[in-house]
Amino acid sequence: MTKILVVEDDKNQCLLYKETLTGEGYDVECARDGKEAVTMAKLNPPDLVVMDINMAGMDGIEAMGRILGENNRIPVIINTAYSSYKDNFMTWSADAYVVKTSDLVELKKTIEKVLLKRSLS
Repeated sequence: MTKILVVEDDKNQCLLYKETLTGEGYDVECARDGKEAVTMAKLNPPDLVVMDINMAGMDGIEAMGRILGENNRIPVIINTAYSSYKDNFMTWSADAYVVKTSDLVELKKTIEKVLLKRSLS
């Protein structure tokens, strides 16, 4: 089963992602911040990371850099409410960028696309 690490500081949003993605057949774990995500990814590497950016402590950009520094084969999807980060070159190492909405259709399609692309490479 494909394991997804969702990094989201909003507890309700993380629960929504976990329930929705589990319903799609994924094994989903949640990290509350960047520091926890780095630790979780190091101890038990996921098949994919869905990363929020704006979080207290270690933000998603720094966490993504640390995760990819340990294992650059883990695909990362940035999932943030702020489309302005798309222009930040620090986010360009992500495999995809999705602007948050209450409709998770785009996120689910992006996850499928990124996982398929990684399986073919």
